[in-house]
Amino acid sequence: MKGSLIIVSFFFLGSICGLFHWLPLSIIEGNLSYYVLCGLMFCVGISIGNNPEILKSFRTLNPRLALLPLMTIVGTLCGCAIVSLLLSDRSLFDCLAVGSGFGYYSLSSIFITEYKGAELGTVALLSNIIREIIALLAAPLLARYFGKLAPISVGGATTMDTTLPIITRYSGQQFVIVSIFHGFLVDFSVPFLVTLFCSIPL
Repeated sequence: MKGSLIIVSFFFLGSICGLFHWLPLSIIEGNLSYYVLCGLMFCVGISIGNNPEILKSFRTLNPRLALLPLMTIVGTLCGCAIVSLLLSDRSLFDCLAVGSGFGYYSLSSIFITEYKGAELGTVALLSNIIREIIALLAAPLLARYFGKLAPISVGGATTMDTTLPIITRYSGQQFVIVSIFHGFLVDFSVPFLVTLFCSIPL
């Protein structure tokens, strides 16, 4: 929760800086976001490769539970497709690109900004932050009324890091490996799906 609030605070700080032109024009018009994106991808690679125990623990996973990441991805994209019918000013692929962030706001919003512009990138940032906050705040209710896997699915790509403690608390220790596996695969899908939907011509 604290991390999400920090991200939102930096978003508002950046908006104020842009509104009052407090940043040099060379930074705004340059390729800064591209280099930040490359840095983020590098950090993602390090975080995955730095912990080989995660990959080993996946071998003990129930094969049926291994389908959870796929169901999260399909369910999210179906929901975004339905929402696109209500948004006349946004295409189906714009909505799918935003949804493909799966809560990974830092990476997906930069990708979308690069491909589609700052407006949709901002929508992606807020959408994915809200998804994480919902997972953090609603985990007790989700686990109680929709089952132990519900907080994991709602958490999306965040279930291997920021939402893992709250999922462990309300879903139980037996779902830790499921949560990490889910977050790992959904996290891995983000750059591929976001760039795919951003690249499809209208």
